[in-house]
Amino acid sequence: MAVDFSEEIKNLRATMASVREVTNLDALAGQIAELEKQASAPDLWDDPDAAQKVTSALSRANAERDRVVEMDQRIEDLEVLVEMATEDGGDAETLAECERELASIHKAVGELEVRTLLSGEYDEREAVVTIRSGAGGVDAADFAEMLMRMYLRWAERHGYPTKVMDTSYAEEAGLKSATFEVNVPYAFGNLSVEAGTHRLVRISPFDNQGRRQTSFAAVEVIPLIETTDTVEIPENELKIDVFRSSGPGGQSVNTTDSAVRMTHLPTGIVVSMQNEKSQIQNRAAALRVLQSRLLLQKKQEEDAKKKELAGDVKASWGDQMRSYVLHPYQMVKDLRTEHEVGNTSAVLDGDIDGFIEAGIRWRRNKANDTDQDAG
Repeated sequence: MAVDFSEEIKNLRATMASVREVTNLDALAGQIAELEKQASAPDLWDDPDAAQKVTSALSRANAERDRVVEMDQRIEDLEVLVEMATEDGGDAETLAECERELASIHKAVGELEVRTLLSGEYDEREAVVTIRSGAGGVDAADFAEMLMRMYLRWAERHGYPTKVMDTSYAEEAGLKSATFEVNVPYAFGNLSVEAGTHRLVRISPFDNQGRRQTSFAAVEVIPLIETTDTVEIPENELKIDVFRSSGPGGQSVNTTDSAVRMTHLPTGIVVSMQNEKSQIQNRAAALRVLQSRLLLQKKQEEDAKKKELAGDVKASWGDQMRSYVLHPYQMVKDLRTEHEVGNTSAVLDGDIDGFIEAGIRWRRNKANDTDQDAG
């Protein structure tokens, strides 16, 4: 069936119009001008941390503007190419090139559009991800480690910096829990749709009878606290324990009590940090993650109150949001979005953009449905 290029290009332009509206190129140009002014200040590098923030912000703002401008240009170029192909009486080779470019533009515009759906209060924040093994014994601990590798590989594929903050190893294999940061804008908006219970079905490599095993791991994603956020925690609400950092199999990897376990007494939230070099650094990192968790908890309580007022008390997330089946067949399937992939090794190697994109669209649709019901 012949591709209706004029209709396809018209649809792409309509999508790009909404992308431009959300991106607000005029405001972005003003932001770039201001950052360029700051970046050209002769004393910029007197404060390296501040300088790094300015240059990173400028780089991100330029990249965001360029993505939109270049996409508009690609659509223009495609239109010219289609005209050339049809003028030549339907040149098959050029038309095939047009179809390939159309498919490529569709994918790129879809990715841009997803970014415009990230408009939540904390979506543009960096993210703190915690993975915990659940039911399933040593298989669950191994699964927690597989998930951690999956997310770190996803970040690596995109060139996103990450920082492992805490790892608690299980006795036999894998992880009891791990916490890491993804230090890039919109990391929280993207990864927040990964929060929930993940399920693995496979022949257990730890079962000498080769039986099939189902195991679970929980993923928690919170926005990273910023200095402008006000989450004051009185000293008397904190219980702080210090201990020695441990490696795989419970071995001590540190001869001093530098690891920190911080308990927030009113909520019972516990944060452990052991990957920084000193107790002071671990304490500061633990406090920052604790503040982030309290900030998100406050937001969730406010959202729950709003839902209650709107008469909607259903939880947004079920206990289980994604299944990774390695036996008797191979498939990763998201139970909320129905998005599924047969190449399980690619997914576990960090190829999860399709799941994240589907999750963001699903979340937006759920929010729209809730707004309509409330209205």
